Amino acid sequence: MSAEASGSDAEKRRHRRLTRSVKGSLRELNVQLSLLNHSIGARLKLKDVDLYCLDLISREGPLSPTAVARRAGLHPATTTGVLDRLERGGWVVRERDPDDRRAVVVRFLGDRSGELYRLLSGMNASMDEICADYSVAELEIIADFLERTKRAGRHATDDLTIGS
Repeated sequence: MSAEASGSDAEKRRHRRLTRSVKGSLRELNVQLSLLNHSIGARLKLKDVDLYCLDLISREGPLSPTAVARRAGLHPATTTGVLDRLERGGWVVRERDPDDRRAVVVRFLGDRSGELYRLLSGMNASMDEICADYSVAELEIIADFLERTKRAGRHATDDLTIGS
């Protein structure tokens, strides 16, 4: 076997090994972020699904309850319970849609956002430190990888949802 061929095989093995490592790290990251979200939710007296919907509404809102259910992959009745808890907790408000007076939208209330930001401050500071170690070009690659991974996750979820 030539040195070029073995180098190519070695590179392929290294690529497979790194791919497995990336996939394993993403699985572990998923677990760690789930645990972090669970701990934050417990401090705020929110269920995991409540915190997820709150994040969704704060990033993408105002949203109709139907849009929240669809984006969160929840049954409408489950979403109603989530929105009820978030509204009672002072996190969101339901109000008339200004474009359609018959419809309702859910809007994030920023009144309690300081509590949430304080609980996330440790992770945010850690992320700032990590990102500081990378160049702009490297961060562009990482951002592209994460965006493509997010889209792959969304497609896989859609495939399972449609297939069920």
